Amino acid sequence: MPISPLVQSLKGKLIVSVQAYPGEPLRHPETMAQMSRACELGGAAAIRCQGLSDIAAIKGRVEIPVIGLWKEGHEGVYITPTLRHAMACVNAGADVVALDATDRPRPDGRTFEETVEAIRAQSDVLIMADCMTIEDIRRAVACGCDLVSTTLSHNKAAIDTTLEDGPDVPLLKQATSEFPDYPIICEGHVHTPADAKTAIDAGAWAVVVGTGITHPTSLTSWFKAAIE
Repeated sequence: MPISPLVQSLKGKLIVSVQAYPGEPLRHPETMAQMSRACELGGAAAIRCQGLSDIAAIKGRVEIPVIGLWKEGHEGVYITPTLRHAMACVNAGADVVALDATDRPRPDGRTFEETVEAIRAQSDVLIMADCMTIEDIRRAVACGCDLVSTTLSHNKAAIDTTLEDGPDVPLLKQATSEFPDYPIICEGHVHTPADAKTAIDAGAWAVVVGTGITHPTSLTSWFKAAIE
């Protein structure tokens, strides 16, 4: 599969996930846009963000690519769960749309494969597949997704992790071994620079860091726990 120039530009680079959970003090599109710009100045090669307002605000503030998604719900498929959600992210300005790549039921009844096909028919946006297992990764590669990530491999939200929870290196190594020339992204529980380096050394095309950079509540709790 030809690799797009945008995806080529991410090779060996850092992608920062800029998200705040509902009810948190930073949960505002302008705040997310400011944080994204700060990450860009620090060297981020792309921003991953959630929600239509955040996608639009961040796209207007940064010059690097924006990976957009829309979370709805908390169980099952909730990361860009339907074609409608995906196309809304496209219309909000996302350069890449991320969606759940598992084979779990989706609210609109489409399969993952059918969703990817429908997105391709309606847009030239790039597609990032958020995977839980090696089977998901194989499915995403077979569909020709532009990027494939280990986002869901821990099967729990980033906010529920601790500093000791590291990236899923075994899955990453298995995926990069099976698909050595494919853009396999390491995402999930990458909390430290050492974690990020480990992921790159394991063959990751790029590394996504969220909580470890952009979630001050978690960062503060880690320092507090270490002191006390």
